[in-house]
Amino acid sequence: MLLLQVPAVDTTAASLSATTAAQPQTLQLFDLVAKGGWVMIPIAFLLFAALYLIFERYFVIRSQSRYDANFIDNIRDMVAQGNIKSAESFAKNQRTAMGRVFEKAIGRIGSPIREIESTIETVGQIELSRLERNMGYLGIIAGIAPMLGFIGTISGIIRIFYDISLSDNISVGIIAGGLYEKMITSGSGLIVGVIAYTGYHLLNMMIERFTLALEVNAFEFIEVLQKPTTETARMR
Repeated sequence: MLLLQVPAVDTTAASLSATTAAQPQTLQLFDLVAKGGWVMIPIAFLLFAALYLIFERYFVIRSQSRYDANFIDNIRDMVAQGNIKSAESFAKNQRTAMGRVFEKAIGRIGSPIREIESTIETVGQIELSRLERNMGYLGIIAGIAPMLGFIGTISGIIRIFYDISLSDNISVGIIAGGLYEKMITSGSGLIVGVIAYTGYHLLNMMIERFTLALEVNAFEFIEVLQKPTTETARMR
């Protein structure tokens, strides 16, 4: 009986080994990155820099561009009633870009309308510059990362053909294996570029919405100052 069982064991072992050998090899993410070569190091640095800038600017813009829907209505009521100090304190306590713009504008009440408009425009530009700080780097990353990927691919291709010229052996396997490894840098560079490009424009959209809201509120604020009421006549 023992002799009859031995072939069955051998057959099972052979089938297991054949199944294992038949399984296709899979590539892990770390292995792909490692095969990209030295160019992957600056590309990885650009990826982390882009992600940091996107998240840092996002939270700053979201916190600084927020404002109460009734903000300008409250300012308008206080100004119309002649409570200039209360309106100035209310704007200051907002601790946002919108609040700082109108804090300066309220402090100029009593001056000619043109000076108040100039103050709003100047302070508004300063606040917008603060919101846009370091965003230019995202544009640089969006342009540099794909080029770095192409440089890595081209240098890899040059190396492949140089090795072929030395060995005088043209093999499809050698060429294909080397090409897929070097194309990793192009793909990685494009991915980083897309992330930076998308983040840059999404942040710009947030700033544009804030700019529009600032312009609308500024128009309503100036309109209140131009009304010939007895309350505005008593202003500074």
